Amino acid sequence: MRYDRFFGLLALVLSFMSVSAQTGTIRGNVYDKNTGEAIIYCNVQLDGTTLGATTDLDGFFVITKVPAGEYNLLTTYIGYETSSMKVKINNGGVTYQAVYLDASGVKLDEVQITAASQQARTTVNISQLQVSQRQIKALPSVGGEADIVQYLQVIPGVISTGDQGGQIYIRGGAPVQNKILLDGLNIFNPFHSIGFYSVFETDLVKNVDVLTGGFGAEYGGRISAIVDIKTRDGNKSRTSGFVSGGPFMGRALLEGPIVKFKEGSTSVSYALSAKKSLLEYTTKNLYSYAAPIDSIGLPFSFTDFYGKVSVNTPNGSKFNLFGFNFKDGYNNPLLSAIEWKNTGGGGNFTLIPSGSNILVNALVGFSKYNVSLLEKNVEPRVSDIDELTAALDFTFFGNKSEVKYGLEVKSIRTDFEFVNGLGLRLAQEQNTTELGFFGKYRQIIGSLIIEPSVRVQYYSSLGNITFEPRFGLKYNITDKLRFKGAAGRYTQNILSTNNERDVVNLFNGFLSGPEGRVLGIDGNVLANKLQIANHAVAGFEIDLYKGLTYNIEGYFKRFQQLIVVNRNKTEVGQSDYTVETGNGYGVDMTLKYEVPKWYIWTTYSLGFTDRNDGTQIYPTLYDRRHNINFLATRDLDKSGSLQLSVRWNFGTGFPFTKTKGFYNYQDFLGGLDTPFTTNNPNDVGIIYSDTRNGGRLPDYHRLDVSLSKKFKFTKYTGLEANLSVTNAYNRPNIFYFDRVNYERVNQLPVLPTLSVKLYF
Repeated sequence: MRYDRFFGLLALVLSFMSVSAQTGTIRGNVYDKNTGEAIIYCNVQLDGTTLGATTDLDGFFVITKVPAGEYNLLTTYIGYETSSMKVKINNGGVTYQAVYLDASGVKLDEVQITAASQQARTTVNISQLQVSQRQIKALPSVGGEADIVQYLQVIPGVISTGDQGGQIYIRGGAPVQNKILLDGLNIFNPFHSIGFYSVFETDLVKNVDVLTGGFGAEYGGRISAIVDIKTRDGNKSRTSGFVSGGPFMGRALLEGPIVKFKEGSTSVSYALSAKKSLLEYTTKNLYSYAAPIDSIGLPFSFTDFYGKVSVNTPNGSKFNLFGFNFKDGYNNPLLSAIEWKNTGGGGNFTLIPSGSNILVNALVGFSKYNVSLLEKNVEPRVSDIDELTAALDFTFFGNKSEVKYGLEVKSIRTDFEFVNGLGLRLAQEQNTTELGFFGKYRQIIGSLIIEPSVRVQYYSSLGNITFEPRFGLKYNITDKLRFKGAAGRYTQNILSTNNERDVVNLFNGFLSGPEGRVLGIDGNVLANKLQIANHAVAGFEIDLYKGLTYNIEGYFKRFQQLIVVNRNKTEVGQSDYTVETGNGYGVDMTLKYEVPKWYIWTTYSLGFTDRNDGTQIYPTLYDRRHNINFLATRDLDKSGSLQLSVRWNFGTGFPFTKTKGFYNYQDFLGGLDTPFTTNNPNDVGIIYSDTRNGGRLPDYHRLDVSLSKKFKFTKYTGLEANLSVTNAYNRPNIFYFDRVNYERVNQLPVLPTLSVKLYF
């Protein structure tokens, strides 16, 4: 009887293998025939069947479980000629086919299902927004230059506290709880001190994934949100670029082929970009009314360099080598001088093995960030963090399923030194290793898409191993209406010197989690000194009309444990760290209308963010209750060369702690010998209200407008002029109130700018 069961099971397995062997797989890449650029979200289908796929960011597609035989492979994309070619699928085989599309002015039939709508029905993508270069440029360009940080501030759930400081808060999370990636490497401080600009070159951005919560296990080491930025390759067919200039900054880009693109052969290309601020020079004359001190202008400066070399092979495999150097400075001779620098580089590759249904991705690189602060009569503050990263992942494509798993290793060094106002020193020099393994599975079952994943993370300095399960799903109720949800557990070991009391703090230092003894809110010693959060998100997507979509999501983030640097310690022996808990919850809504001539995006966020320090529960400084954004872009001529963009933002006031009184401040740095009875202190101490953040600042609103015009000289050369007005009706939005001098400090006033870009 046992033999019958054995042979029966063997026959079943052999039968399954026989059926599998009668099918094959076709995969490939879709490129622009003239430039060699990958065509993203392109429809690929086997004619006469229901089998098809959509290309990814590299133009890659996979169609599995295809019965053996010959087919016509149809490739369609708006703005390109439809391609049809014969392909042969062998039993158990994997066929690779590169497709090259010719550009065309003829539009495809309007009843065709677009790749974007197909993707919406086959992926979860909850709390995830994909941002293209075109969408970034649709914004009114502050200072005449479009930038990703300006677009991030429009996304529902994202809060920016002002024009200075350059930080963003995502669905209740602080900046240190957001991971910002550039080509896979962590950029610790990607936003410049003047809050309009980031370190990223807009014209090199290929795609930005903004995951505001509930993200999958492929991302680790942060407990709030992910911003994943990928750059494009340099021009594969000809040397090109631009130079641009305006009162805020100057930019330049040069790109071209090292080995020119040809169908069916390997190509090598490069891209080099540079940005330099001009504010420190131009504002002394142009915007002296906006500067806190007329003689020095706006005291911000930055310089950014990025370079990349890309190798693309005929079978779709590719390799990139890249490097960056980003610098920022704030130099106010009456207050302080701050300098920070991001440097790093690395290489990544995508390998498509022949005869296999697996895609391999790998990354090796390093990222370094250091910052220093010099203030009068205060010891310098310095912080340095170095991160070496190696990652490898594999993706296996099945019939309506996908399996992805990988390994990530990080070696992190932190060196931090800080002296507070009482002369007490906080210092840390630490080397640690983080090891992460993840597995992720996606399966389409009729109208249901499920996406379970798990991450196992090891933090060597703390000796902690965490198990982080995560889950996402989408249910297609109809072709137009979809429900989606996600939940997960997240941990991190990186701390920031910024704390909740900071209105703006340009000194942004980083530390690893404490190795020593730390007391929790309950007074007991913590066994686990990680920062921990749990996410839950649910919502609906609705296609209301052609080009018109509505999205609503409710979210809850429980910050189960937050380790905070105790910058205000008052005595030697007191802990350098305190512990808090908190919540971030709310509802985000988006209404988007996108057709060839119009791009309209309206968002509304209702948000609540609080912290519990063991004494009281209080709202954070970035707890903005209501936030509304309206963005509209209109092509004013048939060619699209004349474009008008407007953005209006409204937000209710941020919390602040009220003032109870003042006193003459004695620092007692001389100990018992301090002559406090005869000493005449110059400093004023502030007595704060017992209720933390019990007050609210006035509401905020601002209108930005820009008008751009392109003048074409030849096929490849031309000029683009951009006239923009920031804070068009000169709203006096409060930044903070100087309690000691009893002065209100506003954010930037009306700023008209004209910039010019010459491209070739």
